[in-house]
Amino acid sequence: MTEPDVHTVIVGAGFSGIGTAIQLDRAGIPDYLIVEAGDQPGGTWYWNTYPGVAVDIPSFSYQFSFEQSTSWSRTYAPGSELKAYAEHCFDKYRLRSRTRFATVVRSAEFDEAQGLWRLNMESAEGPTTVTARFVVNAGGALTVPNLPDIDGVDTFGGPTVHTARWDHDLDLAGKRVAVIGTGASAVQVIPEIAPITAQLTVFQRTPIWCFPKFDVPLSKAARSMMGLPFGQTLQRFVSQAYVELTFPLAAQYFTVNPMAKRMSKLGLAYLRKQVHDPAVRDKLTPRYAVGCKRPGFHNTYLSTFNRDDVELVTEPIDEITRAGVATTDGELREVDVLILATGFKVLDPEHVPTYDVIGRDGRSLSKFWNEHRMQAYEGISVPGFPNFFTVFGPYGYIGSSYFALIEAQTGHIVRCLQEAGRRNANRVEVRQEANDRYFAEMMRKRHRQIFWQDSCRLANSYYFDQHGDVPLRPASTLEAYWRSRRFPIDDYEFADRAAI
Repeated sequence: MTEPDVHTVIVGAGFSGIGTAIQLDRAGIPDYLIVEAGDQPGGTWYWNTYPGVAVDIPSFSYQFSFEQSTSWSRTYAPGSELKAYAEHCFDKYRLRSRTRFATVVRSAEFDEAQGLWRLNMESAEGPTTVTARFVVNAGGALTVPNLPDIDGVDTFGGPTVHTARWDHDLDLAGKRVAVIGTGASAVQVIPEIAPITAQLTVFQRTPIWCFPKFDVPLSKAARSMMGLPFGQTLQRFVSQAYVELTFPLAAQYFTVNPMAKRMSKLGLAYLRKQVHDPAVRDKLTPRYAVGCKRPGFHNTYLSTFNRDDVELVTEPIDEITRAGVATTDGELREVDVLILATGFKVLDPEHVPTYDVIGRDGRSLSKFWNEHRMQAYEGISVPGFPNFFTVFGPYGYIGSSYFALIEAQTGHIVRCLQEAGRRNANRVEVRQEANDRYFAEMMRKRHRQIFWQDSCRLANSYYFDQHGDVPLRPASTLEAYWRSRRFPIDDYEFADRAAI
């Protein structure tokens, strides 16, 4: 039997990859390689650098529980601080020597005879292949920019930029600028650029629920408290409770939690307070319940539409010409710069993961999900794909902090790898019956989620995949964390060396 180059390959050096690597080290499994397409760690916070980029949950929750920062400048940290936090973790836990930057994984193929994965990769030095016993896909959901399916989008005569790949040489001062999209990134970028543009035109397909956030600079006393164990515990507890109440408990338990219904009233009251013109306010009013799609949190997004030099357009876009954006009512708005705030390919099996995964018997992961719906045992493992785990898998994420997801999922993965070591097993595969049982449980519980209420049909939400499913886990954060440490280990089949 061929010995692999490394025990485990971790694909991605964002926080999922960082968290996986740290947990492998803690478990006494230091033989791993991190492969990252970017030049530096950070994932989302490396790629997304548009004006106003910031975390949309309190900073105290957006960090590892075991590595809490004392450097946050605000209750909601700007993107640069999240990038710095990633760098800090990377260096403190000595991950650089086990990372290949600027390297793209093109495919991963399971070698059944040898019981290992072959990863075909590409970098500036050319193509290369690395073998690993195990693979952890640590690519997040916000990875592949979604380009709008609009005629002529490639023919615009001026600069075109996607918020996920911002061009910092782009000068917007005194320019006529169009923004297509009003999702989470648009909510942050629009208020930042409106004061410097000559004219800002925002093209909206579906309005977003927007709420205020308690985003304030942290005082010296508050920052001092972050350095004390009891202070960190208190801040994190309050922050986690707020995050849990505002999405997981509200969205996942909608039918039994009346708070979610009250959120709509709060959102409408905030909208009335922020937007003066009744016609504009009506255009910004969502016709779906809070939680059907990701809401926005910003203190000046809505009020930006009070400006005389900001126009909100809700007429559908017909095409993009060299001169500007034409809508279906026959009007052409000439612009100098086009900004695409159109999000990511979040639940597209062709892009999640961002590389081809070929498992046992030549099975394609994207094809499996296309044909059988997106599913994964506890959001981590798929039958037919031995030794392959994913941090952000279908029915894994709940809606709270990504860090809660990372810590729960890496606990599950490490438990599998440690059990493989104890059994001297080189092959770990979730049993079909365990996967089917988990998927049936997700289907049985999903009726209580917000997503299955009638109004969600109007939301155009990226939570819904091509099958009409919403592969978010109908559970609380505590339940997911508990199950990651208590799932029946015999839900996996372990094969030893002799059996391979």
